[in-house]
Amino acid sequence: MPLLPRIRASLIAAAILATPLMAQARQLDRHLEALLPTLSAAQQVEVIISFDGQGPLSAAQRARLSGLGLKGVTMQALPIAGALATPAQIRSLLSMSDVRSVWYNAPLEYDNKEATQITGVDRLRSDASLRTSLGLPYTGKGVGVVVNDSGVDGTHSDLQYPSHVVQNVAAQTNLAAQDAMLPITYVEGVANTDLGGGHGTHCAGIIGGSGASSPNGDFEGVAPGAGIVGYGSGAALFVLDTIGGFDYALTHQSQFNIRVISNSFGNTSDIGTEFDPDDPTNIATKRLADRGVVVVFSAGNSGPAEGTITGNFKKAPWVIAVAAGDKQGRRADFSSGGQAGHGGSVEVDGQAFQWQDRPTVTSPGVDIVSTRASLGSIDKLAAEQDVTVLGPALAVRYTHMSGTSMAAPHVAGIVALVLEANPQLGWREVKEILQATASNIPGAEPWEVGAGYVNAYAAVRAALGRGAFGATVNAAHTFNANALVSAGRSDDFAIDFSPVGTTGSQTFQVGSDVAMVDARAAVGDNTVALVLVDPNGKRYGSSIALPVLGENIAVSAPGVAGTWTVTVRGVGSVSGVALDPAGVTNGYGVPGTINVRVKQLRTDGYSGLSDIGGHAGRGFIEFAVANRLADSLPDGRFYPDRAITRGEMATYLTMGSGIRQWLPAGAASSFSDITATSPLAPYAEAVASRGAVQRDLGHNQLGVMGAVNGAFRPGDSVTRVSLAYSLVQGLGLQPSAQAFSGELTVLNGTTRIAVEDAASIAPSLRGYVQHALDLGAAQRALHAGAGSLRPAAAAQGVLRPQPGSDARRIRGGGVAHPGGVRPLSQRDRHNASRSNPAKQSRVPALDLAKERHPQAGIPPACTEARHIVAGFFFAAFGAVAAAPRRPARRHSACR
Repeated sequence: MPLLPRIRASLIAAAILATPLMAQARQLDRHLEALLPTLSAAQQVEVIISFDGQGPLSAAQRARLSGLGLKGVTMQALPIAGALATPAQIRSLLSMSDVRSVWYNAPLEYDNKEATQITGVDRLRSDASLRTSLGLPYTGKGVGVVVNDSGVDGTHSDLQYPSHVVQNVAAQTNLAAQDAMLPITYVEGVANTDLGGGHGTHCAGIIGGSGASSPNGDFEGVAPGAGIVGYGSGAALFVLDTIGGFDYALTHQSQFNIRVISNSFGNTSDIGTEFDPDDPTNIATKRLADRGVVVVFSAGNSGPAEGTITGNFKKAPWVIAVAAGDKQGRRADFSSGGQAGHGGSVEVDGQAFQWQDRPTVTSPGVDIVSTRASLGSIDKLAAEQDVTVLGPALAVRYTHMSGTSMAAPHVAGIVALVLEANPQLGWREVKEILQATASNIPGAEPWEVGAGYVNAYAAVRAALGRGAFGATVNAAHTFNANALVSAGRSDDFAIDFSPVGTTGSQTFQVGSDVAMVDARAAVGDNTVALVLVDPNGKRYGSSIALPVLGENIAVSAPGVAGTWTVTVRGVGSVSGVALDPAGVTNGYGVPGTINVRVKQLRTDGYSGLSDIGGHAGRGFIEFAVANRLADSLPDGRFYPDRAITRGEMATYLTMGSGIRQWLPAGAASSFSDITATSPLAPYAEAVASRGAVQRDLGHNQLGVMGAVNGAFRPGDSVTRVSLAYSLVQGLGLQPSAQAFSGELTVLNGTTRIAVEDAASIAPSLRGYVQHALDLGAAQRALHAGAGSLRPAAAAQGVLRPQPGSDARRIRGGGVAHPGGVRPLSQRDRHNASRSNPAKQSRVPALDLAKERHPQAGIPPACTEARHIVAGFFFAAFGAVAAAPRRPARRHSACR
């Protein structure tokens, strides 16, 4: 539908707005309310009319709509109709006692091998202990999944219609073409319904593509045994189109055993809003949930700022909203976020519900390879990436896409696996399982990532009743120590944007107590984005707002004290084609003034850290607490100089280093000294399990901690070398650490100096110590005093020059600070993400007795202090975790 002209309200429209009927705010969509003053008496607008009740419209209700002169469509299972209506007709609709709401038919936006590895789908397929009654892997067989999207190309060999795509429907609700109030119609049995789009085919491949066109089935979907039902509304999408998909799922549920519906679209003009049960989408999804269908939505691509989930309907209590992550287990910077602590109670159909303004879980959404539609649109840059990464032959059949649009179908596929394992589960149980089995994401808050990164392997085990998961999920915990934040200063700026020449900017000051800076604007139909520049010159940009996608843009950045700049830029490319390849403009956009509001989130200190004031390690401790890498004790004290125990270390690693949950079968324990019912058991099992680390895509690397002669020994203190092992292993660097065969050295300025007591470190652990030194983690321990490196000791160190070097012996604080440490190379990172399963099987298991564990021959005093561990965490995970709520103060030593 073309955009309606913005004209001055007529006296008739003004009179309508003044009537008491319009005061019934719950019945009238706020967008429609804002649109009405711009319409003349004769102008029509597309509306969605929702009636009370559960079933379709009665004959009397249809007759009343026709009696008003309305023309449009009615759903076959839902009490919803779509029509073109004038302001007077809208007034008449609102006067009907059984009309629940009148909504604007707004335009919407369409918000894999490594992906199935990181979420444990591949591990599930290869685990012989997890099989169906027929002895087969779980594939979603027997579960129908609707892809409510642009369409599905059933001619693709991965999505063959009608054997794999069991039904393919072409449907688009064109209200302008209706000459009466008639039931919705669609065309079934269409082999290819994805014409000119490609979005839906990509999503369908993620859910359940067979991988037939890829070598070894590398690009197989999550649930290749599921029955795919395509509902295609075309490349241009409106609310009523998607409701048609919900209606089809209801009317054909028994025919295709529909239990899941995947939705990768959103409304960016509906961000920052509260859940509204009268929204027609919420009415439809509630009916589906009541019928046993699990509804999955993408969270949106308007991040990373707070309050950017694209639609109140994604906050429905019965909906699973999915944020996007990368293949290293981190949150994608474009992924929409909710609002911290925001939510509420609502009564729907006589039942009380709690809704939360946050995603449910996170799943892969960056550079996802899946099926290419044969008649889909071609993005130039994506096509070049496809050819480069996949090769010309595969690029014809597959393509890369990024977005929460890719994350949602991945979770929809996992839901199909869960429901195959246990068909008796309802939406509540499925949603709880996904959250309870998720992996914590370092430094991320629930409003950003939900419960964490989805874990298909654990989810299916939980569905089968093989493990009580959930004890390690940060989102479900109350912590002893917390960063205290509050609203700070707010500034409004008017910035003049010009596509050429100098565009406007504004500067503002940020204090040392500010944790986050947030900028947002309502830009109407302009194609612009906001840019924040911090005092160090680091730039943070929002997503571009396009006219058909909505009008709100937002960007946030971690607080840094000093002078900041906020400016505006235009879109640089459309569909991958550069609009200004020479880079002589500020991007494409309409010249004009953009009104920007900048808000600052202030840190008011920390609670639960009463004993760290004046301590040298205070900054590292605060960083660790703010990013959920560590916690204080229940008495509100951190005890920074007390030795950290192995039990505490297991807890902290699981909290903040991206550790997958794992529990042994049969309610057993893997350790002789920890029972399966011990509160520590879930943490110990997780850190000691194979494939514990999210960055280990193959699930083959050793755990980040190990057993000691069959025991966990939770009360023993952690040694320095075992700490180095745990943190380096937690970064997924096992291949490069175990390949190390050189001399242990530390960088002093530009000179490498050998570690004097390297011989006391077990050869199998020297690579871990070297990585810890290179990361700058172990260096903080070396700052603390004289003596040898003492890998099993407290924070002390002495180094000797390499043979032939003129460097002098360095003691105490003479070791180079972390800024001089060599960062991890690209090769290291490549090895971390591409481990070789064949090589891993030949790696000997870690023997903690060789670590000189305190109870394996080393005096108990030779242990690591809790504040030193915080410093290790800062060095190892500082680049992985989100920005601290308060910038951590850097110190030359942790004493």
